[in-house]
Amino acid sequence: MDFSLTEDQRAFQDMARGFATDRLAPGAPEWDAKKIFPEAELREAAALGFGGIYVSDDVGGSGLSRLDAAIIFEELAAGCTSTAAYISIHNMASWMIDRFGSDEQRNRFLPRLCSMEHFASYCLTEPGAGSDAAALRTRATRDGDHYVLNGSKAFISGGGRSDIYVVMVRTGQDGPKGISTLVIEKDTPGLSFGANERKLGWNSQPTAAVIFEDCRVPVANRLGEEGDGFKIAMMGLDGGRINIGACSIGAARASLEISRDYVIGRQQFGKALAEFQATQFRLADMMTELDAARLMIRRAAWALDNQHPEKTAICASAKRFATDAGFRICNEALQLHGGYGYLMDYPIERYLRDARVHQILEGTNEIMRVIIARRLLQGMAVD
Repeated sequence: MDFSLTEDQRAFQDMARGFATDRLAPGAPEWDAKKIFPEAELREAAALGFGGIYVSDDVGGSGLSRLDAAIIFEELAAGCTSTAAYISIHNMASWMIDRFGSDEQRNRFLPRLCSMEHFASYCLTEPGAGSDAAALRTRATRDGDHYVLNGSKAFISGGGRSDIYVVMVRTGQDGPKGISTLVIEKDTPGLSFGANERKLGWNSQPTAAVIFEDCRVPVANRLGEEGDGFKIAMMGLDGGRINIGACSIGAARASLEISRDYVIGRQQFGKALAEFQATQFRLADMMTELDAARLMIRRAAWALDNQHPEKTAICASAKRFATDAGFRICNEALQLHGGYGYLMDYPIERYLRDARVHQILEGTNEIMRVIIARRLLQGMAVD
């Protein structure tokens, strides 16, 4: 086992860290407070290759690995967790087109997605089908060379602003085998959006319902065959779970670094907080959990890159641990700051709010436990 990064990985890690420090972190407080979607900065990120990190290079992608992506997302999230998470979702939707689309679809959609001239959203969750994704009800009825869609999607990142929506719809029987995937463009007649949701965090990206009312979508926009949609959606989520875990690690690492500097400088009872053993132990536990989470996320990325037979369970395990650990570390960092941690003058509370939703999206951590337990009981190796 070699845990060191390659020279190339060090190079784009440094590039992502520099971009996060110089372009994301300074704007993050205002984007959060005013709910600004930072389009210019997103396109700057795309110019560095972060708009299609693991999309093939023949359509403008960077052609990197999932491990490379995990390294990049950790760095971006340390600058602005909310914005990094949107970049993750955009990459997931773009990869689905790259992986399952025809050459015509890939060349039509991906160059503008990789440059972030166009933004993308992933649309699976519905008001009545969250964790039970296979129960989705948005119906697509075939009408000649089009599908006619009726239904809605909930909690869609980029909803109302994205140009491209990768949507899971029901084209057949109940259950996962009746689901297909369509790529829907923003100006499609019959497509509309709900109001921007008011959220605890993730305020630098809009979140809204996506609504279909007799929405006509060309059959030519279907990814794969009818009935492939659930498989496509779940394969997208394997990578999405790695990315969102990496974003939690980035938020946690930034919070730990800020806390370390704070306790060194903060005086109580005649000495620095860093001199108290209780503080030292808390920092040590935070660092240990951070390191363990990073190792699990990078192992999961390796498993996905190498198509390990247990890749889905490994990704679920890493996502569960990293997002729980990331939130705990942010919470501990806030506690170390005392009352100051609760103020918006300090960034800790923003990292805490932005990291909290990672335990819910890309499959709740309860669903991650279901995936892991199911595979374990079916005989998954535990070595």
